[in-house]
Amino acid sequence: MTSKFMTMKVTERRSGLGLVVLVALLEAPMHAYRIHALIKARGKDRVVNVRGRASIYQAIDRLRRLGLIAVRESGRVDNRPERRVYEITEQGRETARRWLKEMLTDTGNDFPEFLVGVSFLTVLTPEEVRHELTARAERLRAEAEELDAAFVRYGELPRVFMLEEELRRTIVRAELGWLDSILEDLRTEAISWNDRWLGEIAAKYAHQVDDPEGTEA
Repeated sequence: MTSKFMTMKVTERRSGLGLVVLVALLEAPMHAYRIHALIKARGKDRVVNVRGRASIYQAIDRLRRLGLIAVRESGRVDNRPERRVYEITEQGRETARRWLKEMLTDTGNDFPEFLVGVSFLTVLTPEEVRHELTARAERLRAEAEELDAAFVRYGELPRVFMLEEELRRTIVRAELGWLDSILEDLRTEAISWNDRWLGEIAAKYAHQVDDPEGTEA
């Protein structure tokens, strides 16, 4: 019972890279090298975390344990390592569709590191924050230029194959606009803080975290 419950729980944890592998195998059975090459060739490494071919093998191992893919055939040429060709199972087909539907509708409960950093800006000085956000804005501008170039390069592709790049460009431009407004407010000191002001704010709102029963955890 416990083993079945744990397997079900693992299956429920969808994976972006796992979905990319499943979708690749929907086209045809293939080996890990081919899957990795396909991901790179189609630019999917910009939307999922592919650190290297090792991450593909890790994803494949997990999908096999879940019964979503299986080894179709394996063989060895000369003294080279054994090469396995993988295929998607019927459960894998169903799971790929379910994961995709969930990804399209679920806003999720992820907490990106940038949001965490923004929530603690006052640990740094306004000058330090302005310096770091300026560096981030410069990187985002370079990314925006790269995305613009991709649209020129692949401009003849049907729009449905460029939607993820379209969304990335929209998100990057939106964040850039937000960053520029924050940087301007930091420059003019419309947004600013110092130790004295932070102490006053802490004292003003201290009652919000008082223990109503006067006890400690």
